[in-house]
Amino acid sequence: MPVVSVESVGKYEGQEVTIRGWLYNLRESGKLLFPIFRDGTGLIQGVASQKENPAAFEALKGLTQESSVVVTGTIRADKRAPGGYEISIRGVQVVHRVPESDPYPIQLKEHGVDFLLDRRHLWIRTPRQAAILRIRAEVIRAAREYMDSQGYILTDAPIFTPAACEGTTTLFEVSYTDEEKAYLTQSGQLYAEATAMALGKVYTFGPTFRAEKSKTRRHLREFWMLEPEAAYTRLDDMLALGEGLVSHIVQSVLKNRRPELDTLKREVAKLENIKPPFPRITYDEAVKILQKHGNPAKWGDDFGGDEETILSSEFDRPVMIHRYPAAIKPFYMEPDPNRPELALGFDMLASEGYGEIIGGGERLSSYELLLKRIRENNLPEEAFQWYLDLRRYGSVPHAGFGLGIERTITWICGTEHIREVIPFPRMLYRIYP
Repeated sequence: MPVVSVESVGKYEGQEVTIRGWLYNLRESGKLLFPIFRDGTGLIQGVASQKENPAAFEALKGLTQESSVVVTGTIRADKRAPGGYEISIRGVQVVHRVPESDPYPIQLKEHGVDFLLDRRHLWIRTPRQAAILRIRAEVIRAAREYMDSQGYILTDAPIFTPAACEGTTTLFEVSYTDEEKAYLTQSGQLYAEATAMALGKVYTFGPTFRAEKSKTRRHLREFWMLEPEAAYTRLDDMLALGEGLVSHIVQSVLKNRRPELDTLKREVAKLENIKPPFPRITYDEAVKILQKHGNPAKWGDDFGGDEETILSSEFDRPVMIHRYPAAIKPFYMEPDPNRPELALGFDMLASEGYGEIIGGGERLSSYELLLKRIRENNLPEEAFQWYLDLRRYGSVPHAGFGLGIERTITWICGTEHIREVIPFPRMLYRIYP
């Protein structure tokens, strides 16, 4: 008798199978029981008859939520059942019974967000949260698939770094050795630049950390980034790469995780439209759009969540805004040769008001200018000697960007808050569980 997953039961219609999982819900109707089981891949309803299988009926009767079970029975199609199939139960083995005196905390009712976050280790078992995490897995798989297909080599950046990449105000400091300090990485970019000079085209994928004192629905203190870097590339190359990457991710989720999108009640028609070309506008044009909407933004301002929402709501697919003022961009950005006050950088804003999911552009290739920027930003020169070496020895034009995995998933899933799209969110004032 095959042991099968819930998501694959359609292949076994009319056959007797074994499913291993947990009791999600139980409804009783006289001499019939209608349990719903989950196994990590989906939900399936069962039917147990007291007359036909009294032992299975008794094993299930009164069974508590989230008790673990091994169930045997015959798969049959039923359009009314969740997933379109149900299992006629012949046998039940209770692996572990949740005691009635200490019931499962998350009942099938509304709970407050703090209550759920305190029990995040259990909350992720619910259908909505499990669907989001399966979509997360598909986003990561598709992103790596696309980068590999474009000839980019996966490389790894260190978690411990000697200095800041994105500004000193958001560093997590840790004790390293004796009195030496280190910092949790804000980005793998600088190290990816080094491996790009060895391998040509590379990307990193890993956790990054920002000690931001922000409580918005778009911020985490620990999040994951995919960061390509490539030698002999320019801003336009990265615009094209980002456009292709995001399109591939969205279309892969639509193809491989449609049931999960249905669970989330996501409006898939809006995702089906996420295909190249993406609109491209300059920072100058973006300021005019904001002013047209009555936003007080003026030239030289950085865009926050409100501005990003307005701009991204203007388009039916992600918009790429390029050539920001150099003064509001990181120290390593290449200036526009035609307008040195601008940086050859870009942000990609997801549609439907979800804001920035990509930031990147060309990197400084001049040793002298990079050293000047490091000094202007009061960064420790000794910690950046290795980074300056990349300009001392065979410097070339190069570019890259960072894709925020959680922000991308939040947009694709249509969730209101970023905290739901990572298994265990780390936010301001929350590090438990």
